[in-house]
Amino acid sequence: MVVITLIGEHQARKGEMFVYRGPLTECRDCKLKAVCFNLEAGGLYRITNVRDVKHECRIHEGGVCVVEVEKEKHNAALPMRSAIEGSTITFEVMKCDELGCENWRLCHPMGPEKSTKFRVAKVNKELKCLAGNRMIAVMLE
Repeated sequence: MVVITLIGEHQARKGEMFVYRGPLTECRDCKLKAVCFNLEAGGLYRITNVRDVKHECRIHEGGVCVVEVEKEKHNAALPMRSAIEGSTITFEVMKCDELGCENWRLCHPMGPEKSTKFRVAKVNKELKCLAGNRMIAVMLE
């Protein structure tokens, strides 16, 4: 589903992805806040189209552009016991000191915040965990 929102002119490029972190208090009096704040906090979005409409903004230098976005699924790693396709889970970041691990980005994905609920859309392969945990790659929505 395509959603219309506003994003800083410098970030408004087709194909770019971003994580929406939620409303800013500086924007509470802005007449465009309903369009800016219509996304889900912690959601990962891909810009599918940049429209030729721009607005002034007190946060973004150069103003904001009207863009069309689609919500993306998150690639992540879960403990084997939590990775049941179709189930709803509460995402918790793994405690891990293995910064050089090839799976670090899956265990610490961009976007999902602690205690956010997701549905396990797809279960992928088991991962090699340097910390010795039984982890599996999943796609969350």
